[in-house]
Amino acid sequence: MQKIPITQAAPGMVLAQEIKNSDDPSSMTICGKGIKLTESLIARLTQMGIQSLRVEGHPVKVEGEASLQEMLADLDKRFIRVEGDDLMKKVKEIYRRQIFRSMGENDGR
Repeated sequence: MQKIPITQAAPGMVLAQEIKNSDDPSSMTICGKGIKLTESLIARLTQMGIQSLRVEGHPVKVEGEASLQEMLADLDKRFIRVEGDDLMKKVKEIYRRQIFRSMGENDGR
């Protein structure tokens, strides 16, 4: 899931979180989770003053943001001293799966 500005939204992206009328959780839902964005929907959301939205995956490359490969290399570097520890291997695997999920990828298996 990635939070992006509405200006970077593109047709075909899928909402990962519903869009509400305000920050109040009890406010009216404008658009539901799982909806595929279209040009007209993006235009309507922009006209309604929606500034950002959360989309599935990681479709937008943000300048200065680490790539999947860079994040995995950093993870390996952080756990290098505890390679023989079975518990730490499990912890590392949990982090590795979370990195894949955050980037909208399958878990690499």
